[in-house]
Parts: sequence; C-alpha cells; structure tokens
Amino acid sequence: MILISLGSVAQEGTGTIDKITSFPTRFLDKLNKKSAEMEEKLIASSEKALQRMKKQEKKLKKKMARKDSAAAEQAFGDVEARYNQLQAKLKEPLKMGKAGQYLPHMDTLNTSLNFLTKNKELLPGGEETMGKVKDALKSVNGLEGKLDQATDVKKYLRERRQMLKDQLNRFGLTKELKKYNQQVYYYGEQINSYKAMLEDPSKLEQKALELVKQIPAFQDFFKNNSALASLFRLPDNYGSSASLAGLQTRSSVQSLIQDRIASAGPNATAMLQQNVQAAQAQLGKLKDKLNALGGGGGSEEDLPDFKPNNQKTKSFLQRLEYGTNLQSQRSSNYFPTTTDLGLSVGYKLSDKSVIGVGASYKVGWGQDIRNINVTNQGVGFRSFADYKMKGSFFASGGFEYNYQQPFSFISDVKDLDSWQQSGLVGVSKIISLKSKMFKKTKMQLLWDFLSYQQRPQTQPLKFRVGYNF
Repeated sequence: MILISLGSVAQEGTGTIDKITSFPTRFLDKLNKKSAEMEEKLIASSEKALQRMKKQEKKLKKKMARKDSAAAEQAFGDVEARYNQLQAKLKEPLKMGKAGQYLPHMDTLNTSLNFLTKNKELLPGGEETMGKVKDALKSVNGLEGKLDQATDVKKYLRERRQMLKDQLNRFGLTKELKKYNQQVYYYGEQINSYKAMLEDPSKLEQKALELVKQIPAFQDFFKNNSALASLFRLPDNYGSSASLAGLQTRSSVQSLIQDRIASAGPNATAMLQQNVQAAQAQLGKLKDKLNALGGGGGSEEDLPDFKPNNQKTKSFLQRLEYGTNLQSQRSSNYFPTTTDLGLSVGYKLSDKSVIGVGASYKVGWGQDIRNINVTNQGVGFRSFADYKMKGSFFASGGFEYNYQQPFSFISDVKDLDSWQQSGLVGVSKIISLKSKMFKKTKMQLLWDFLSYQQRPQTQPLKFRVGYNF
C-alpha cells in the first residue's frame, strides 16, 4: 500500500503534503530497466532498417546508372557514406534542451522525476532513493533523446524518398522505388509504435505519478518546468476553479441554442438538421478528394502506395500467438472415452496468415462415469497454417504425426512405424472473447484426407474447439 503523511494544517486551513512516506522504489528500478531496454531496441531496429534501405538504394543507383551514369551519381552520390552517417547520428551524444515531439505522459514522467531530484526531502530512503531517481531520470532522458534522433532520421528518409521519386520518374523507374517506399513506411510505423508504448504506462507507474501529483508544490513546478509550459504559457491559476471563471457552461450553451432555434420559427429544427447533413456531406467529399490525391491532411504521415502488413513493425515475440484446443470422442451417454489436448504456437506472417507447430496428448477416461480410468492413449505432433478468407472465417490446413495406441512409458512410442500421418484441410471460425486469459475461441471443421490410408482407418472428419491467449 502507498501511504502519504500529511503535514500540519496551514493557517489558511488548507492541508499540505510534506513527505511521501512509502514511495515505491521498485517503480524506479523497473522504469530504469524499461527505458534502457527500449533505447537499445530502438537503436537496433533503426540500424537494421537503415541497412535494408541502404541495400535498396544501391540497387536503385545501379539501375539508373545503366541509363545515365552521371545522373545516377548526382542523385545518389556515396550511398555507403550517407547511411553510415545516419547510423552514426543515432549514436551521437544527446543535445540537451532540444525540443522533440510532445508526448504527454513522458512530459509528466520527466517533470515528476526532475521535481523529486530537487526535493529529496520528500522521499524516504535518503541518498539511496535519490540515486535511483537520478538513474531513472537519466534513462528516460536518454530514451527521449534517442527517440528524437530516430524521428529526425525518419524525417530525412521521407524527404530522401520524395527526392528519389522525382529523379526516378525522369527515367521511368518509379516501380523500382516500391521496396524503398515500404522500408521507409515500416520504419516510420516502428517509431510510432515506440511512442505508443511510451504513452502506455504500467499500473505501478501510474500510482507513483499520482502520488507525486498530490503534492501542491509539484503543480507550480509543472507550470514552470514541463515541456507543455514551454509550448504554451500557462496561467498562474492553471488547474484551479478560478481558471474556469467567465467560461460558458454546457447547460448555458445548450439553453442559448434552444432559444435561437425557438425564435427562428416552427421549421427551424428541420432546417438546422438539413444544413448539418449537407455540411457533413461536403466534408465527406473533401476528405475523399484528399485521400484520392494521397494527401495526409497536413499530418506527419502520408498514405502508403501499398497495403501495409502491420506485423512488420512488431518484434518476433509480439508476432507469436499461443493456443490450446480440445477434441473428444464419446462412447455413450455423452461420456467421453478419450480427449485430445493440444498446445500450439503460431507465428503471424501477416495480418491474414499464421503458421505454427504444436503437440497433442490423448488421455483416456474409461468406459463410463462409474468406471473412470485415466490412461495414456496417444501423442502427436502438429503443423498448421491459417489464412483469413472473409470476416472471421479462415481456410485451415495442416500435417500431423500421431501415435494412436495406449502406452505406459515414453520408450513405447519410439517406434516410428507405429505413427500415423494425417493431412488436414478445412475451415476455422474465430469468435472474439472478453476474457482476461483467452482472447478468442477457434472452432475448426477439418477433413483428414489421409485417414483412408490408415489401418485401422480413423475418423476422416475432425471438429476441434481451441482457445488463443
């Protein structure tokens, strides 16, 4: 539990918080580790992306050189040196005082840590806690600085892409620029994903920041030292009820609108609705024209000229999808004689396709509810592939090796001649779940086209219910 000791009540009658008696120092350790790891991943992914773009640009230079070597040299220059310079930029010492893109949560976090370094009397633990605060602040500043440097690299590459597009258009090589465009786009999306992660704090981080915000002195410190304060001049009474004085309330605005409509006559409401609908239609047409022209409405990002694969910007672990499934066979009275328990891990190739591997174990339950006997009835290894067809329906396929005989020891299943092959094709239906553990239910109807070759022949149709988490 996080506790706050309250100081003496001031003469004006307002209480003040003079010390945080139980500040969660483990938050500082986690923040330091998280920032350092993210900074390392940011640099690594940036260097990897630059290597791919350097390779693409060299190919473009060779193709242009076949048509005009002088123009190719003028447009591309020394590709190797240029990208080495960009990679070196990511490792340059941070320039203090440089204002990058404003991130609200990072601003609050940075300002809070700065406030604590200047008010060590508020923290328990003395110099040890203060050392952790300074380490966390250094890590956060380092991450913000690297993110700003990566954003500068992204901006340069987007400008570079436009310049190359203009040059390649002269020689009819626009199609050759497609892969380069994709690399630039995915790099920009990767930087945006890091920004999104920074703006998604953990519960422990939120609790610690809320604790600092309760200190009255922090409000004044934030007004004078935050990045928001450098962008906009905040009023002296910012955050207080006095700052809202003179502003119209929602009820007063609604009352004013109703009075105006009533004074315009009985058909005023219908006319207002028609005008609003006409305005919305005009805005929709303007938006469609803007999208047709490839404009981004003045935003930082532009529309890609290809269909992006959102999995490209994720790490290997983020593209993994874990699942389990069940398949039972019953004898009578709905009592299952055997149940196949499967575990799988899939890798998302794209937003529509997944491949993966898994294993299964067949457990026997006995004859009926009065004669339950748990036995080992088989094991298996699986491979699978799913491709999204439409909506929540997927085309599914796979290949399996199954040992379908009772066994007592692992050594009993070593005879590969006793294993049976299964080739599966069918359809899957995904149902989303609102569960903390399971994300979705997966129902499958599969046909084993190799079942007719097996002796004894197994069931050709398989119905499985799985859960992904």
